[in-house]
Amino acid sequence: MPRHYEFDRSTFSFRKVTRTAGSVFLTVLKYFLVTASLAVVYYVIFALFVSTDTERRLRRENKIYEKVYPQMLEREVLVSDAITNLQVKDNEIYRTIFGAEAPRSNPMGGTGFLAGSDSIPSRRLEEYTDAKSGALLQRTAAVEEALLRVFAQAQDGLPPLSLPLANVSYAQVGASLGSKVNPFYKVPSQHNGLDLIANQGDPVFAAADGQITAVISSRKGQGNVVEITHADGYVTRYAHLSDIPVIKGQTIRRGMRIGAVGTTGNTFAAHLHYEILKDGKYVDPINYFFASVTPEEYMNMLFMSVTTGQSMD
Repeated sequence: MPRHYEFDRSTFSFRKVTRTAGSVFLTVLKYFLVTASLAVVYYVIFALFVSTDTERRLRRENKIYEKVYPQMLEREVLVSDAITNLQVKDNEIYRTIFGAEAPRSNPMGGTGFLAGSDSIPSRRLEEYTDAKSGALLQRTAAVEEALLRVFAQAQDGLPPLSLPLANVSYAQVGASLGSKVNPFYKVPSQHNGLDLIANQGDPVFAAADGQITAVISSRKGQGNVVEITHADGYVTRYAHLSDIPVIKGQTIRRGMRIGAVGTTGNTFAAHLHYEILKDGKYVDPINYFFASVTPEEYMNMLFMSVTTGQSMD
């Protein structure tokens, strides 16, 4: 370590300087403060006057966003209004066709209005209960009877349990058997089958093994119709078809394509009118769907068939 001397004027001689710990600390502190001050000044100058490539890119993007954001807000408002209008039109169209409100994503799932309030009028609860469970309970006996017939008659051939369309969901289920509002005359009339909404040209399949006993081509009434006679007195009819690739007398296997969805005859829109007869009497086709869908989906289908008040033909 270098030695430090200072000149003593009183003796005209040099003497050795002894450094204390305090003086060393002050010296170090002085240099540290000077260095830190220079670093801060350098950082401020660099931050204020010198921009990196990333900062320049971010500034350009911010300027673009400032210009685009108001336009995006205007478009968002337009899109939101368009969606709202489409929802209103969709509900109006559904109400016109079926005489009922458009289905929710899951009409039987959840209790909706029950979640947010404990002061719901009892009348509304009664209406909800009647709509959701009353009609279903009323059909329990018929479903149980159908199940008993299935297992009792399995030896002679199963009833028409398969779906006449592929991948049918509850949202496709329309009016079923009973008195429904006619879409053309707007008066109640007997509806002898089940309306299944589908796209024009969707394939139609036989619900069970059997034989083609009627092939009808017509521009009136039910339009183009295929009738299949099955074992144990069952008959199925498929109406408003656009294409019929089968002929009378032909033997049919379950799941075989027998036609395509169409709009022939008196029909409000493209759909399949599906009928099932047992010993010459009309039965509700929805009661025969339980074997082809999940229990939850079947309950939703029952709900839709019960609450839809207007047929499509």
